[in-house]
Amino acid sequence: MTVKSRHIHINGIVQGVGFRPFIYNLALAHGLTGWVRNSSSGVDIEVTGSNREVEKFIEAIPISAPVLAQVDSLETREIPIIEFDGFNIVASEDQQNDFIPVSPDVAICQQCHEELFDPGDRRFRYPFINCTNCGPRFSIIKEIPYDRPLTTMAEFKMCPDCQTEYENPQDRRFHAQPVACPDCGPQVWFEGQPGVVHSEKETAIQAARRYLADGKILAIKGLGGFHLACDATNPSAVAALRSRKHRQAKPFALMAYDLDTIRNYVRITPAAEHLLLSPQAPIVLLPEKPHTNLAENVAPGQANLGFMLPYTPLHLLLLEPQDGYPKVLVMTSGNLAEEPIIREDEQARSKLSGIADGYLLHNRPIHMRIDDSVYTFIDEKPYPIRRARGYAPNPIRLPLPAPQILAVGPQMKNTFCLTREKYAFLSHHIGEMDNWETYEDFQKAIRHYESLFRIKPEAIAYDLHPDYQSTRYALERAQAERLPAFPVQHHHAHLAAGMIENGLIPDEPAAGLIFDGTGFGSDGTIWGGEVLVGNCEDYTRPYHLKPVPLPGGDIAIQKPARMALSTLWSYGLDWSEDLLPLQALSSEERQALRNQLAKGINAPLTSSMGRLFDAVSALLGVRQTVSYEAQGAIELETLAAGPETGYYPWQIDQQEINLKPMLEMLLADLARNISTPVIAARFHNTIAELALDLAQRIRSEMGIHQIVLSGGVWQNQILLKKTINLFNTHGIKPLLHRQTPPNDGCVAFGQAMIAVYRYQNIKE
Repeated sequence: MTVKSRHIHINGIVQGVGFRPFIYNLALAHGLTGWVRNSSSGVDIEVTGSNREVEKFIEAIPISAPVLAQVDSLETREIPIIEFDGFNIVASEDQQNDFIPVSPDVAICQQCHEELFDPGDRRFRYPFINCTNCGPRFSIIKEIPYDRPLTTMAEFKMCPDCQTEYENPQDRRFHAQPVACPDCGPQVWFEGQPGVVHSEKETAIQAARRYLADGKILAIKGLGGFHLACDATNPSAVAALRSRKHRQAKPFALMAYDLDTIRNYVRITPAAEHLLLSPQAPIVLLPEKPHTNLAENVAPGQANLGFMLPYTPLHLLLLEPQDGYPKVLVMTSGNLAEEPIIREDEQARSKLSGIADGYLLHNRPIHMRIDDSVYTFIDEKPYPIRRARGYAPNPIRLPLPAPQILAVGPQMKNTFCLTREKYAFLSHHIGEMDNWETYEDFQKAIRHYESLFRIKPEAIAYDLHPDYQSTRYALERAQAERLPAFPVQHHHAHLAAGMIENGLIPDEPAAGLIFDGTGFGSDGTIWGGEVLVGNCEDYTRPYHLKPVPLPGGDIAIQKPARMALSTLWSYGLDWSEDLLPLQALSSEERQALRNQLAKGINAPLTSSMGRLFDAVSALLGVRQTVSYEAQGAIELETLAAGPETGYYPWQIDQQEINLKPMLEMLLADLARNISTPVIAARFHNTIAELALDLAQRIRSEMGIHQIVLSGGVWQNQILLKKTINLFNTHGIKPLLHRQTPPNDGCVAFGQAMIAVYRYQNIKE
């Protein structure tokens, strides 16, 4: 028998996922001796045994790895034969500049779920039950390597029973860093008034359930921050939550105990079932069933409802089925409008006191706040809308090694992105950068990611818009640290993100239909209805929507009536008195708008497809004012779900897409009293046919057959599905976002890819 010794280094998500006990037991199964340890760059292993068993051991590692593990690389080298005393798990080793990916927070696993409700288990009804297969990760990590002293669990000293489990390589809780039990771990309590403890432990959970059953609103401290919860079948409770949170119509996320409950309210495909039950457990947007007992004001004007399953034991205990208690809860982020989700008890007591009737709190600190992820489905495959809990900070694998770059992202739906070697670490959803709290959160999160992944940026990428907070941050930091800074046009970043995540190489020509809301163009106008052709080096803009004025800037976004009239004015179409947008404005507003358009006062030009949807929603009487982003477009989509196949004409005059023929026929349909759903469907059909026309032109003119579909407008499922069907019929391949959202949540990744390419070129 030939004996050999091997050193093995594994990189990827291999800490906090039960990897070392897996290696320990695998080594024993193959009769090997040696050791395994965590390091700040992954997992290191040394083994001695027969040549055959060592090879079989190495082959089994990526095939049989734990479900939450991700083996990105496995390197081996032969070493002089070492005689080990058995196989051992040895202490972690930290090398200053090394790094590894960090596991996201993971939903409760089936084994912990069963133990939670097992009266014979010592963790029966303990709201912080977890193991190596589930529980908090990213939200509690302060530093790497991922060991308990470097997490927010450091203050909880394990009892002898937990310590025994923690130290046993054959136990499911071996080195599960958040491991705890009722005797030694975090605890919950309930406050009926801020700072006044009403009850503790199980009694606190039951008090919270009673509050919810009584129609009250609760602030609940969860995994990555606070939720605001109420009974989703109680219209008064939902109305109170809307009133107190000043959230007039934006849909609320929902949580139910199990799939059977969710099936009462929405249609679930096998793919959706798989995603709901996945370790990521995101909010999933699903088609609503008619005539349910949900309060109508849960998601007004929506065709889909956003449901998630309980992903922590605390949520399971709150939703435990019992007569007289809510079966479905509104579970919306615990924050004030546009501020980041609250993560600290004292902040929740002060900021949510005008919203919540009670507080369910616990003493496990949250180091990094993180929102719930949101997904939908296109072609029975997950399609991200918001990438956060369960996904971040999972890296995106890159085709080639990258330098250390920071891309700071946009103003809305902000994420940032850091690159190193073959990884792009796209951050969790930060949010809207319009307030100081979010900006502070953005800065803290950047520092945390740089620390976790040992990244010191060599260059910074930022949006062209000079007034974005992220842009100011980038320029100030670049100057202070003397770093090269790369401005990136907003929609070029969309194109690059879609290219790279679909496997195209950085200097390969690609085309994109970038249908978006707002992005500062290189010509100083606001873009958003663009065809871009290019790569990570540069781009051209062969086609775009005819620019129209955006009267009042953001006011026109909040008042689609203004956008509708501006669009008609720009195309030389009269404002007849029967127009619904005209009727929505006072005579003074009408006159002021005419003057504004005629004189070009505070009326920047925009080619935005998002603003076109706003304009059409107003013309059809769907929405003259909005209370949240894209409300008019979303409600227009809901109306357009019928079987109508007709569409309106358009013209392309050199580079400009002229929609005057479409608008004339749409107005004629309105005058003929064609139903609103039919007109809405025809409009959606028109944009899908226009997309096909543009793609065919790009194919014939430039030989490009693959088209990236990126931008917030492509969240519209009806439009996207119609476009995909047309593309497939005509032999054009649509490239969709699958790892990043199509909205501005992908921009930082695209910025990073462009900056990586440009920086490497200047270094050469």
